[in-house]
Amino acid sequence: MGTVPPSGPASACPVGCPIAGRIGTMSAPEFPDTTPDAAIQRETPPLALLLDVDGPIASPVSRRVSPGIIADLLALATAGIPVIFNTGRSDEFIRTQVMEPMIAAGMPRGTVVHAICEKGAVWFSYTADGPNEVAVDDTLAVPAAYGDAVRSLVAESFSAQMFFDETKVAMVSVEQHIGVDNADYLAVQPDFDARAFELMGEHGLGAIHLDSRAPDADGAVSFRIDPTIISTDIESVLLGKDLGASRAVELLAAQGITPTAWRTVGDSRTDYAMAEWLNQRGHVVEHVDVRPADGIPSTKYRVRTAADLGLGPEVIHDDAGAAFLRSWRQALGI
Repeated sequence: MGTVPPSGPASACPVGCPIAGRIGTMSAPEFPDTTPDAAIQRETPPLALLLDVDGPIASPVSRRVSPGIIADLLALATAGIPVIFNTGRSDEFIRTQVMEPMIAAGMPRGTVVHAICEKGAVWFSYTADGPNEVAVDDTLAVPAAYGDAVRSLVAESFSAQMFFDETKVAMVSVEQHIGVDNADYLAVQPDFDARAFELMGEHGLGAIHLDSRAPDADGAVSFRIDPTIISTDIESVLLGKDLGASRAVELLAAQGITPTAWRTVGDSRTDYAMAEWLNQRGHVVEHVDVRPADGIPSTKYRVRTAADLGLGPEVIHDDAGAAFLRSWRQALGI
């Protein structure tokens, strides 16, 4: 996916979330007075950070971001290092768990942070004054009737282990309750995924789930069912971390920013798509895998883990993410 899909006309939110009908194209974010105070503006920063959120930034257990990570993100962004989140999470999650803590920690005027949510379907930017308007590509949304069916499925059969994420705009997602043991969630996840896959066919939608592929009446497969360790995302096959990388480059280009190099960070094999997209287009990139237990694929770019920082195999997820943020601050003298 080397290009950004065209945005369609504004329409009602497909899955009942609160930011209905907002859509936009890639352009420089517009904010009120952004005269720099303490922030540094760099047209060619030495690094740009493209960060998955669940795992590297937010704890997959508590779903929260530690104050130390917030402080490091803020220091890097204030020093002119582009910080861009590339996540399957909703814009509401980023606003409450990342944006508001960064602003509360003293985000200086002139600092701009970008957030690409729902794997590229939703994006916005924010400063110390708050967020700009959320952009939504409705052409990438799961049909509303299917979302309603999944909501009912969760309520009727899986509410003890998971909840329906009402904050999503384009994707349909379910997530493990924080108070539920992960093993208990993973025990029922395959059954949920199988039933969600069956619902695709009942709604006349073509879908793929792991090794199962069921085209629609026209032979098309437009959606995928993508399980993670704490959730299942049901999404357009056009969504992905590579689409997020494309949007990130365009957002920075709209600001006149061309990074010298990129660091992408993730906790799953699908997160490698960020680095793959950048590498294939001639960008200098290294990828950080904060949960390498899934195995590290052969790549044309460097892949780093916590072991490269002299840390043990037990240092994973946001602990590893925090260590890399600190290492970049130290290397850059920030």
